[in-house]
Amino acid sequence: MFATLTGIGLSTAAGLNAYIPLLVVGVLANLTDKVKLPDGYAWLSNWGVLAVIAVLLLAEVVLDKIPAVDSVNDIIQTAVRPASGGVVFSATSAAAELDQSTWMTENPWLSWLLGIVVALAVHALKSTARPVVNVGTAGVGAPVVSTMEDAGSLGVSLVAIFLPLLVILVLIAGALLAWWVVRKVRRRRRAPS
Repeated sequence: MFATLTGIGLSTAAGLNAYIPLLVVGVLANLTDKVKLPDGYAWLSNWGVLAVIAVLLLAEVVLDKIPAVDSVNDIIQTAVRPASGGVVFSATSAAAELDQSTWMTENPWLSWLLGIVVALAVHALKSTARPVVNVGTAGVGAPVVSTMEDAGSLGVSLVAIFLPLLVILVLIAGALLAWWVVRKVRRRRRAPS
């Protein structure tokens, strides 16, 4: 169960920022025994790969702070964030421990799919909320919200690895946030222009 929560937490973090959970998993796999990458995922702990991910993270951090550019970035990230969610879910022990059955072992695509779905759901919420924030704050809120998302991605990544039981609270908070954002978007659409 803890491994599954780790995978879900990392996929959630990938929905906010694709590169932070990849870096966290790769660096921790190199420096600690807390993350053990399965065969086929050793590339994620390669320092050269981590350097490329760090450069992509830097670009994401900068672009996501600029109103309007953040929406274009979200369109591009619609493919990247779910893919990252699939990778981090599969690269952790979550994929191996999700189900001890041979069916899970024979169908490794399921861990990818779970990671993709979780990250895509979080990404959809993020990319729906961001234009509302930008319009509602005349763009001033973009860097603030983006910084909170980056901090949230890092925090959820670390919680998922070190305190996976707390991922349940993160999911509850995320569900409440999603409910609130959906209500805000619906109100804005119903309001006369």
